[in-house]
Amino acid sequence: MRLKLTIAYDGTSFAGWQIQPNSVTVQELIEKALEEVAKESIRLYGSGRTDAGVHALGQVAHFDAPEHLTMNPFNWVPALNTKLPPAIRILDCEEVPNDFHARFSAKSKTYTYHLCLQPILPPFLTKRAWHLPRQLNPEDLTQALSVYLGEHDFRAFAANRGNETADTDYIRTITRSDFAQINGDYLLTFTGSGFLYKMVRLLTGAAVHAAQGYLRQDDLYDLVNTPGDKKSPHCAPSDGLTLLEVNYKELHLPRIGSNCIQ
Repeated sequence: MRLKLTIAYDGTSFAGWQIQPNSVTVQELIEKALEEVAKESIRLYGSGRTDAGVHALGQVAHFDAPEHLTMNPFNWVPALNTKLPPAIRILDCEEVPNDFHARFSAKSKTYTYHLCLQPILPPFLTKRAWHLPRQLNPEDLTQALSVYLGEHDFRAFAANRGNETADTDYIRTITRSDFAQINGDYLLTFTGSGFLYKMVRLLTGAAVHAAQGYLRQDDLYDLVNTPGDKKSPHCAPSDGLTLLEVNYKELHLPRIGSNCIQ
């Protein structure tokens, strides 16, 4: 039985989602919890990576439950949460078709980025927002964010991993790129077909620099629409970034079992 997990985590204390040597990651801890529950090793497949310090409210992953386990999907939620640190919560578990894949079945993802504009950063926003006490021009921010909409070659907004080739695909489609004012702060929202390595942070950093008057709108337009070897140097910190949700189109999944932590 293939099961789909919806996961939330505070990324402050973790070296990202993906398992890596000599680091504590979200995937590693959930796989250890799965092994404790199932009494055997289980591989977990995520919808994608999140970097160190990045948070999630709707990360998605899947795994194949051993045949000998007859536990209902909703029972996996408390069983795993009792094995996980408080900074990681399984919000939901449901059965999915065997051809479902958390990464390859995803149609789009939505990220938010919190910009704190208050003169003093509230303590509870530490590691959860980018503190920008210098006033941003909202009209310039709106204009900058609108440049990202549509299908583009976003190579200027992709950090190098070191494994790029001539065939690396940098084409992505952004369907939402805007912001809302919340208690005097700005919450940016990006929805796209997918995102490259550090892409949301680079999009945010460039838009913020444009709104501060440090980056000309024409130069930002050129980075998006005339891709070349030039990279945007403006990368926002990981603190304010949250993976809000992963969207799967027309799955029409039977609601066999679910549970939500309040």
